[in-house]
Amino acid sequence: MTTVYAAMRDHFVVVDADGAETTAAASLDGRSLECVAVHPEASDRVFVGTFGSGLWRSTDGGASFERAGAQAIEQDAVTAVRVAPNAPDRIWAGTEPSRVYRSDDGGETWTHCDGLNDLPSSDGWAFPPRPHTHHVRWIEPDPADPDHLYVAVEAGALVSTRDAGTTWEDRVPDSRRDTHAMATHPDAPDRAWCAAGDGYAETNDGGETWTHPQAGLDRTYCWSVAVDAGDPETVLVSAARGAFEAHTAERAETYVYRRTGDDDWERLDDRGLPLGEGVTRPVLAAGAAGAFYALSNRGLFRTGDAGDSWTEVSVAWPDRAREQTARGLVVLP
Repeated sequence: MTTVYAAMRDHFVVVDADGAETTAAASLDGRSLECVAVHPEASDRVFVGTFGSGLWRSTDGGASFERAGAQAIEQDAVTAVRVAPNAPDRIWAGTEPSRVYRSDDGGETWTHCDGLNDLPSSDGWAFPPRPHTHHVRWIEPDPADPDHLYVAVEAGALVSTRDAGTTWEDRVPDSRRDTHAMATHPDAPDRAWCAAGDGYAETNDGGETWTHPQAGLDRTYCWSVAVDAGDPETVLVSAARGAFEAHTAERAETYVYRRTGDDDWERLDDRGLPLGEGVTRPVLAAGAAGAFYALSNRGLFRTGDAGDSWTEVSVAWPDRAREQTARGLVVLP
């Protein structure tokens, strides 16, 4: 059974994608949702970050939620949350203003990983719509090393830690400064893929250096990236010309692209996935080998052939979702 955990701006659902059964979590309705995290070995625990209402945890697979870490996580805006792929009890949370917190007991207790804001580049961090602050947009744990973590600050830097947040390493010169999402792969040690507002990037050496293959990518405001579970050479990315075209429904025009090996990017037009005008930037997630999911204001869609053809997954979204952006997507094959 494939289970999909999907969040629009103010609505969260758990979907049995095989039977198209849907469970909505009423306890999250109306909250400003930001991110979702689940681990396949502990799928009863689901974490959802919100902007203004803190971090929420479910212990029943997403049917109901309660506030988590309220005493330890000082910020009410939790903008990133991830579960370490090789350590299901280790949970990471990022906030606005930019802070990183770690739990080593499945979200019961939390520790602030101090020192992030002491990095030299932090003086230049700023989120343009709210220029006097910034936030952790994405956290990507290394599947080969539970102590190695990439942290994307929006906007200003992609930084990392190699000792579980005890110390931090600042951005390297060829990394992106406006990273929105990342992906790693258990069969590709030291590789990572990055979708950023200032373009696409990837690394083959654990983040020491980055390259920027852009050929065929005619939109470079990248939002989401996913890598085929069965083939780390196949990558999907969603992109627009800029922020307004990505996030604003009345001005939206976004597309999804695919790259295989060293080939140029190809745009996945006319394959059953709604793209182009009126479509807010899809959030992407990989399922089983060859399977990807895409969530946007047009609904939830699935491909089983790495993007050649797509079908809609039946979900009873509220009408207001047509005007919203997708916030989080996790797939457990």
